Amino acid sequence: MRLPRVEELVPPSAVEFEVGWRDAGGEHRLPLSRASEVEFEAGLPVRAFPSYRGQRHFPGLHWAATTGGHVGFESWLERDHVMLLDFAPEVTGLLSQPFWLFWEDERGKRVSHAPDYFARFEDGRGLVVDCRPLDRIDVRSAVKFEATRAACMNAGWGYRVVGEVDAVRMTNVRWLAGYRHPRHGVAQGMVERLLALFSVPSPLVGQASLAGDPIAVLPMAFHLLWQGRLGADLSRPLSDTTLVSRVEWR
Repeated sequence: MRLPRVEELVPPSAVEFEVGWRDAGGEHRLPLSRASEVEFEAGLPVRAFPSYRGQRHFPGLHWAATTGGHVGFESWLERDHVMLLDFAPEVTGLLSQPFWLFWEDERGKRVSHAPDYFARFEDGRGLVVDCRPLDRIDVRSAVKFEATRAACMNAGWGYRVVGEVDAVRMTNVRWLAGYRHPRHGVAQGMVERLLALFSVPSPLVGQASLAGDPIAVLPMAFHLLWQGRLGADLSRPLSDTTLVSRVEWR
């Protein structure tokens, strides 16, 4: 399905975006052109997730190693994508429902949209993410997504509309997420030993066993895989024989 582009629906010269966000100081609203330097990742969600009897979605909270706090999700698809953003070592900040975007459509009707996530990268770049199964994007959503894309381009941010994730990769990331907490990487001497042992690609369990009891050592290896200090091919199921190697730490 091709998403209608915003220029097909609204004359580009007529699109003026405003952004509204929340932080500890209250609610704020500015033209988007004046808000490009706002640290949206350090703010508060602009809307809460509804919870009601019989709802079809599954809202919840993901504890993010990136921020040391909880990031909300409104569906399992959003849960997967917030986990992937948390898993990306280059992401340094992350917030769900980060702001409201406001604009007028071609009829002069006020339109608003709250994207699902805002991520900040270590080089200062921003990324806005909307999550939706690609076969469930209706015309109304497509228009909002394309307007959001145009707004992000104006602000100098990246923008993605993301759908279902490869099942094998997501299964691996969920497993590694169980070892994302810093408590799994506190034994610095063991961390350095594991990094040295995997200086060349080696089978996960066999090589980790050289550092000690696998029951004690493997959680640290999984933590290093989560951090990106060890790497593996996550397009295939993790197993005892998965080849793991050290990744040069920035």
